[in-house]
Amino acid sequence: MFSVILYEPEIPPNTGNIIRLCANTGTDLHLVEPLGFDLDEKRLRRAGLDYREFVDVQTHASLDACLHSLGRPRVFALSTRNSTRYDAATFREGDALLFGPETRGLPLAVLDALPPEQRLRLPMQAGNRSLNLSNSAAVVVYEAWRQYDFEGGA
Repeated sequence: MFSVILYEPEIPPNTGNIIRLCANTGTDLHLVEPLGFDLDEKRLRRAGLDYREFVDVQTHASLDACLHSLGRPRVFALSTRNSTRYDAATFREGDALLFGPETRGLPLAVLDALPPEQRLRLPMQAGNRSLNLSNSAAVVVYEAWRQYDFEGGA
């Protein structure tokens, strides 16, 4: 129903946790290179356990190649630099949820290319930098799925 895109992910356990999230929510996962790890890395496998077989994980050479392969979906980008709260968005089937690398976030050029209403942020206490990538992805994926009454869920 939705796709999660990780732009240049750096930390294997985060990606492993997101594989598990995608398996449990029926969400596809797309990884934009360069990756900060090998997909066979032990820490990635450990976090994702045996969920890899339940998720369509694709790797792309660039964000443009990823978006092209998805048919140019509507993209929602998450960043602490954005102002629209994630729960203000109305998600549609086929939307892509884009998350940046853990240590630097999405490039400003990527964010600036999107309309303001598609640049989302998670509320946090003032003075904090950001949530863990896999936690942020879980919050937004579950909100998008909730808007579809958890279609297909048990």
